[in-house]
Amino acid sequence: MRFRSSRVTLIAGLLAAAVAGGCGHSPSTTGTVPSSSSSAPSGAPESNAAGDIPDNQVYVAFTSPDNLFTISVPEGWSRSTVGADTVFSDKFNSISVQTAARADAPTVDSAAAEELAPIAATTPGYIPGTVSTVQRNAGQAILITYTATSTADPVTGKSVNEVAERYEFWRDGHEVVLTLTGARGADNVDPWRAVTDSLQWS
Repeated sequence: MRFRSSRVTLIAGLLAAAVAGGCGHSPSTTGTVPSSSSSAPSGAPESNAAGDIPDNQVYVAFTSPDNLFTISVPEGWSRSTVGADTVFSDKFNSISVQTAARADAPTVDSAAAEELAPIAATTPGYIPGTVSTVQRNAGQAILITYTATSTADPVTGKSVNEVAERYEFWRDGHEVVLTLTGARGADNVDPWRAVTDSLQWS
């Protein structure tokens, strides 16, 4: 009887340890769930509010008034004239098109010396990025990147942080500047590449 009693006590002790061990793992499993779910929504509202350019976006040709070049711009975007610039826009996305006479091709050094200060002075919330050279179908271009605060939406009054890419193309004394902006977090890499690769000199 003494042996059987000891055996029962041993089995009961092992069962208690197993139950306690199972309970000990439960809080750690529960703790990982809120951690992953709480990180998921970060940044989502602003991205969704601003909107990406859809992958199936249709593009149409735009020819400059002086017939100097053509580019492709998203179909259905509103078009406006701001000074000498033609601007195509939709929500917080925009494409600004400028042309100017320029004797020499721009360089990284000339862009840094001549362009950054005027951009900073006229751009709300300006934060400088980089100045570099990139290759596109029309040839080499100077690329200036920066971030800014968008103009307020006329309906909602909302502004967003936006990313800007300014491309400066040059040929035979003529400069074409394409400035593309979109809300921070929007996935517009492919559309912006499609637009900047579409430039064709006449």
